[in-house]
Amino acid sequence: MDLLQNTRIEFLGIAVAVVAIAAGAYYFHFSKKSKGCLNPEKFKDFKLVQRIQLSHNVAKFKFALPTTSSVLGLPIGQHISCRGKDALGEEVIKPYTPTTLDSDIGYFELVIKMYPQGRMSHHFREMRVGDYMAVKGPKGRFKYQPGQVRAFGMLAGGSGITPMFQVARAILENPKDNTKVHLIYANVTYEDILLKEELDSLASNYPDRFKVYYVLNQITAIYNCVTAVDSHMNLAFIFSQPPEEWNGGVGFVSKEMIQAHLPAPASDIRVLRCGPPPMNKAMAGHLDALEYTSEMQFQF
Repeated sequence: MDLLQNTRIEFLGIAVAVVAIAAGAYYFHFSKKSKGCLNPEKFKDFKLVQRIQLSHNVAKFKFALPTTSSVLGLPIGQHISCRGKDALGEEVIKPYTPTTLDSDIGYFELVIKMYPQGRMSHHFREMRVGDYMAVKGPKGRFKYQPGQVRAFGMLAGGSGITPMFQVARAILENPKDNTKVHLIYANVTYEDILLKEELDSLASNYPDRFKVYYVLNQITAIYNCVTAVDSHMNLAFIFSQPPEEWNGGVGFVSKEMIQAHLPAPASDIRVLRCGPPPMNKAMAGHLDALEYTSEMQFQF
């Protein structure tokens, strides 16, 4: 009996030790993992492992993290600084928001719209698989905790969709977060809409929690200089037509659109905005006129 009892005690001791070691390993792994790969004070290099051209001036860039179990370590709604060189070889630094979350382990992705005269756009146009991007972060004032508001309203224009997409994904993919998201997304043409397939997928998978309303303003401004020495500029407008069976908005985002598609002003809602400076200014004016207080608004 004594031998049997001692054997049981020894077995129990071994089992407890194994569980303790496993728990310690689990804690170490995830505490290390949760630390992330970013450094807010120092640029770190990440290798480009995939580049997918989405349109004539938009591409998705996938960067590898140090290991397949690494996470970037970017809080929801914050961004990174990317460093590159412009067409003249001069250093340029610009903020970007990844479309991936820390649940996407081993890599992060950036969806980049490359403008003809954009300094950082030149760097991304020249990037090829195998090249390295210098990245620093995280950066940003936005802080989010699940359930801190009843609903988010979002006003995005052009590439300003990326922080909105990141926040929406984090909310919707968290089964413990019941926050609702209402997005108005404005672009010039249908072809300019970034992440449309992904946004439509969110709307389809979470119909009770995510709504998106697309708006096409259909006006492109073209500036032409009269002469090389004359500072006078001619301004022309090109009007384009929305696609057939278009059920979104047409024109610039209005107060009426905001009233129809975003949650009404309340202490438990917040409206986020991100887009070109003229749009941000116009949206701030609309929100103020509709009596959204400054506490209800945030601009990325």
